[in-house]
Order: sequence, then C-alpha cells, then structure tokens
Amino acid sequence: MSDPELTQRCQAVLRLVVREHIRTAAPVSSKAISEGYNLGVSSATVRNEMAALEERGYLTHPHTSAGRIPTERGYRYFVEKLMGESQLSPTERRTISHQFHQARLELDQWMRLSAAVLAHNAQGASLVTAPKSLKCRLKHLELISIRDEVVLLILVLQEGTVKQQILSLDAPVTQDELAPIARHLTHLWSGCDHTELSATCGSLVSFEGQVADVVLDIMQRLDTRTSSEIYRDGLLNVLNQSETAQSDSAQQILRALEGRQFVEGMVSDVMQHGGLQIIIGGEGRWEELSEVSVVLTRYGIDDKATGALGVLGPIRMQYGRVVSVVRYVSQLMSDLITDLYGQ
Repeated sequence: MSDPELTQRCQAVLRLVVREHIRTAAPVSSKAISEGYNLGVSSATVRNEMAALEERGYLTHPHTSAGRIPTERGYRYFVEKLMGESQLSPTERRTISHQFHQARLELDQWMRLSAAVLAHNAQGASLVTAPKSLKCRLKHLELISIRDEVVLLILVLQEGTVKQQILSLDAPVTQDELAPIARHLTHLWSGCDHTELSATCGSLVSFEGQVADVVLDIMQRLDTRTSSEIYRDGLLNVLNQSETAQSDSAQQILRALEGRQFVEGMVSDVMQHGGLQIIIGGEGRWEELSEVSVVLTRYGIDDKATGALGVLGPIRMQYGRVVSVVRYVSQLMSDLITDLYGQ
C-alpha cells in the first residue's frame, strides 16, 4: 500500500530525483525530470510536486537557483518503498561464485576475497568480519614430524580456523607412528567442543594426553576471544569519486573502517537485529556516519558460526546495486560456513 503522506505522482517524482542524483551527483531540476522521463505532466507540475516533497522533508536544495537533492529522509523512503528488487546478472553471479570456489579451502582467502569482491562490485569500501562460533569445535588435526623429538601440531576447527603449535617430546617419534595417532584423535574428537574433548582425556595415553593439553588450551583461548579479525578493502573506490574525496564522507569512511571499536559496535547491532540493514547518515545512532551510508548484513549459521559483511559509501550510493552485491556475497559465505560444518 502506498504511503498516505505521498501520492503516487509524488512517489514517482521522488524515485526519479533520487536516481538522477545518484547518477549525476548534481542537483536535479524539474525540467530534467519532465524532459527525461515520460510522466505525462508538464514541467510546472513536476516543479510543484518537488516543492511539496521539499516541504515534507524528502528533498532539499543547495542554494536558491539549484535543483533539488534528496535528504536522508528521502533516501530512506526510497530504499524502503521505491527502490524495488535488484539482482546481479547471471554472468556476474557465475564470476563471483567461481572466485569463491577457487578459494574455498582457506578461511583467510574467503575473508580477503569477500572484501575484495564487495568493494569491486559495489564500488565502495567494504568490511568483513571473520566468522565467530559460540564454541570452537574440532574438525581435524595432523601431527607432522619435524625432527626426532619435535612435532608440528596442526589443528583445524569447524569454522575454518587453523592453528599450529610445536610440541617437544621426551623421546623420538617417527611419522609412521604419528599418523595413526592423529587419525585416532581426529576420530575421537571430531565435532567436539572444549568440554566434550576434555571428557575423553582419562582414556588417553601419555603422548595423546600431551596433545590433548595443547588442543584444549588453544580451544579455550579461542572460546574466550571477544572479537574477530576484520578485513577491509576498497577505500580507493571512495576517494576516486571526486565529490566524495572533497567532502567529509571519505574521512568518515576511513575512520569508521579503521576504528575496531566502532566496527564491532555496528557488527554487534546487525547481529542482534538480523537481516540486511541500511544505515543512512548515521540516523541519529552514529555521529561518525553523518555523511555516510552503510549496507550491512550477517552471514553464517546462527547456532554455529556467524560474521558480518557490508559496504560503506557516500549517502549518494547506488543502493540497489550495493544491496544485491551484499546479499549475494552473504549467501555464498553462508554456504561456505555450512560446508565447513557439514550441514
């Protein structure tokens, strides 16, 4: 149902003003709307509708002789009611999917790739947080002989984290002896969290117990971590937009991306509320984003491991395009987390 505050004609004019301003970065005149689009009304009628939209706070104008530009309220109305659905082309989806398929064995590569894909395809600055699980669960471990009495432990957790640690032994152990031990412990501990793994320690022989102590220490430290790795990309995309580089938005985006505490606050908010969120000009919650828009969503499996990803850009961002990119990359990342957890 249409918003009772705006007639269908007002909605049509607002949609076109927002789209034209996003495209040109310039104030939009009634003449440009009436001549560029077949609305079936005169320039004077369009001008009256634009004046009405300005009175209601959806449009403003930089100076007396200029055309109008959208306000934050105008952008909010646009993204919620006028933008419509936007999809990446099949070719773009295949290209992105192929890139992730090539990197799907390394969590760090997924994070870096997702940040790069978001930045490139949305032409903005991106941020991605590594998935954080409620409790670490073991997926696989390897024991590799380095020297007679030195062994490398490689621990792979279900969310994709890989940890390595050197073990010093009291007596030499060969690789032929290590391989079956690693297989046995992987079988015994696969899918276990810290508590479940600890419950098996009473049945372990001395060397297996030494391995268990190291694994338990690693998992306990990971369980108590309060933040995730943050991956960023695409700041040059923002700086290369001339009107952005000359405004406060570029500096705000830079400060937002570099401020771990601020990023964690945004991520915490989206993780609590769920779904895709579009933040326009800070919306009274974040003064640091007064000149910036953010499209942010979470990915992963709710009861297993989740992270967040999104794009930051000037308020004059291509919202439909950015939303479609963020949603598609989030879907791919969720699929990868599902694969990790074997669901």
